Amino acid sequence: MIPRQPMPEQDPKERIRNFDEVALGYDEEQAVLEAGRCLQCENPTCMQGCPVNIDIPGFIAHIKEGNFDLAIRKIKEKNHLPAIIGRVCPVKDQCEKFCVLAKKGEPVAIGNLERFAADVEWKKGVEIPGRAKASGKRVAVVGSGPAGLTAATDLVKLGHEAIIFEALHVPGGVLTYGIPEFRLPKKVVEREVEYIKRLGVEIRTDMVIGRTFTIDELLEQGFDAIFIGTGAGPPQFLGVPGENLGLVYSANEFLTRVNLMRAYEFPEYDTPIKVGEKVAVIGAGNVAFDSARTALRLGAGNVSIVYRRSGEEIPARIEEVQHAEEEGVKLRLLTLPTRMLGEGGLVRRMECIKMSLGKPDESGRRRPIPVEGSEFYIDTDTVIVAIGRRPNPLIQQTTEGLKTTSWGTIVVDDFGQTSRSDIFAGGDVVTGEATVIEAMGAGRRAADAIDRFIRRGKRR
Repeated sequence: MIPRQPMPEQDPKERIRNFDEVALGYDEEQAVLEAGRCLQCENPTCMQGCPVNIDIPGFIAHIKEGNFDLAIRKIKEKNHLPAIIGRVCPVKDQCEKFCVLAKKGEPVAIGNLERFAADVEWKKGVEIPGRAKASGKRVAVVGSGPAGLTAATDLVKLGHEAIIFEALHVPGGVLTYGIPEFRLPKKVVEREVEYIKRLGVEIRTDMVIGRTFTIDELLEQGFDAIFIGTGAGPPQFLGVPGENLGLVYSANEFLTRVNLMRAYEFPEYDTPIKVGEKVAVIGAGNVAFDSARTALRLGAGNVSIVYRRSGEEIPARIEEVQHAEEEGVKLRLLTLPTRMLGEGGLVRRMECIKMSLGKPDESGRRRPIPVEGSEFYIDTDTVIVAIGRRPNPLIQQTTEGLKTTSWGTIVVDDFGQTSRSDIFAGGDVVTGEATVIEAMGAGRRAADAIDRFIRRGKRR
């Protein structure tokens, strides 16, 4: 009968003026109370929703008893990035969705408890486990996002040498450039990456594979296998007239300039970014809401999410939608931009059309249909397009014999092995845009398959 413990948060009126983390984390009393809600089911269905198969009842039981050291050890048996996953994992659609308590009420706050255990460990000092006996095998990991970090760490723990090649000047991939400071502080990413480096993973930055070295050149350097975890890169656009006007950003550019290049701290950091008074963000995924909430913090007075479906179809995390609405972001639903109009080379308004919903499409969501004669205009001086990204094609174009789909994603089997037996891949470069934890799950499966491949010289 214990109620679910609410996550302490900054007040909305205060947090829109800063980039500090919104969610403040549980204290010990809250964590122990929340852990006490877990029924410790004989058949823990919550684990069905975890892509990396964390022993959820196991670590929660340790928190309930106040054994926080044992809790984080249990988590790290499967998850090397617990402080990150505890903050950004879409738990309502994964582990918490399958919690028995969710059938009649509120599920156990699994993500909040994972974050708590990770944060307690960092305050006390991180324990570095021992490594397996060295195998003498070397694996190159391309990309330091969640898939690459997970694959490399698993490989090192199995006794192999793993070297990550990262194109940007700092590691972390989408964790660094794509998620705002107020949702995932850079210091959290930095400390998780530092832990992975202390385990024995080497990270080489400013290495653009496909340019600095090709995949085949890496193999010629003596690597026994390659894992490609380059994620999703180039943004998608609407393809409407006026989309090339000034102050029309892709969410990719906007968030990268703010997060990675610290534009929110200009002029202390050298990257400026201009945001007008009236901002329209096109799309309704997590990236769209991240962009909208970032624009608010950069000084925009009127920020809207423009989405062609209804609120029921919004794909973003429930918490992100709630936080955005608390902060004043408006939702313009069943609305599709058809043209952007400007003055002096800068966007000034969007022509839009109203939509209605028909039958479900391949995504399972109802297909949006334009309403004839419903055109109208939205005044805006900044537009951020957040409708998805595609895999960067560089590696696919420079690697002979690598099978890809018409979308540019790399084709793999159930174990992450590509059409070339010594090359593996996982994460968004295989699936298209997905979640951090799903990318980690792909990295874990591929690491296990790579281990078998390089030890036995077989496909599996």
